[in-house]
Amino acid sequence: MRAVLITEPGQYGLETLPDPTPDVGDVIVAPDGCGICGTDLHIIAGEVPFTRYPIVPGHEFSGEIVAAGRGVDHVRVGDVVAVEPSLFCGHCPPCRTGRENLCLNFDSIGVGQQNGACAELVRVPGHKAFALPDAMRRGLGTLVEPVSCVVHGFDMLETRLGDNILIYGAGSIGLILAQIAVHHGAGSVSVVDTNAERLPRALKAGADQVATNADELDRPQGWEAVIDATGAVAAIEDAISRASHGGTVLLFGVAPDNVQARFSPFQVYNKELRIIGSMAIRHSFERALLLMARGVIDGDLLLTHRFKLDAYDEALETFRRGGGLKLTVVP
Repeated sequence: MRAVLITEPGQYGLETLPDPTPDVGDVIVAPDGCGICGTDLHIIAGEVPFTRYPIVPGHEFSGEIVAAGRGVDHVRVGDVVAVEPSLFCGHCPPCRTGRENLCLNFDSIGVGQQNGACAELVRVPGHKAFALPDAMRRGLGTLVEPVSCVVHGFDMLETRLGDNILIYGAGSIGLILAQIAVHHGAGSVSVVDTNAERLPRALKAGADQVATNADELDRPQGWEAVIDATGAVAAIEDAISRASHGGTVLLFGVAPDNVQARFSPFQVYNKELRIIGSMAIRHSFERALLLMARGVIDGDLLLTHRFKLDAYDEALETFRRGGGLKLTVVP
């Protein structure tokens, strides 16, 4: 099979690799497409501590099952499935207390030690493959993984009906956050992005107000919930300053692990702020499938570019310069 292979940080290209075969409990999926994520850039840069090279990237994907090993009974050959990429050990303290996303031995298809879906075929554990609902268009399957991450983010955020929400970033994740916020009963949704060209899409996603700087938004009392979807230190620092008294700041975007942000501990104390994180997926994948099937997420708004495997480098460059929103590699 053909696959994109990252041999070491900074080195990647299209290679011919042996076709995977299913072990007991596994299925082989022929991906319809695989979304490009900021995590992929971190993997190429060598910034993901648990990545083992060489690795085939790609963790946002769906496709058709073309082979299945013994012991797989809830899906079968011919099913179109979305795949939850997170892999947990099941025996460490976080796993034993139901917080598998914090697994001390965390792995992920296309991120850690298991080859991903920027390939013509990918082997996955059968219990991680979920058949797309009949009401869901096949081409939207690549969005289930990022939507499931957002669903977990809202589980952590614990917003109330009518809360006012401010989101930093109008990329694909920011727009998914905005759409879920509207569906979740937000009182208002505001989106900030320094790239003004992205703001009209935020309005289409349901945002009430958009701006290139939160100073442009008339809300001196702040927002009950503030979400950073950028991972940029400047945005994180500003986000913390915008929370209202008793508010919550969710750090959703992935910042490099060696950067630090500055904030006022007094303001956190005096305003009784909660500053929380959201890591990957936690019992949220099937709920994301249901939301997608109900049309809560406008996939056509998000899916903007498609690239062949041999144009992977072009896809990365388009992503780096902020071209489009969700870019998909199509084997």
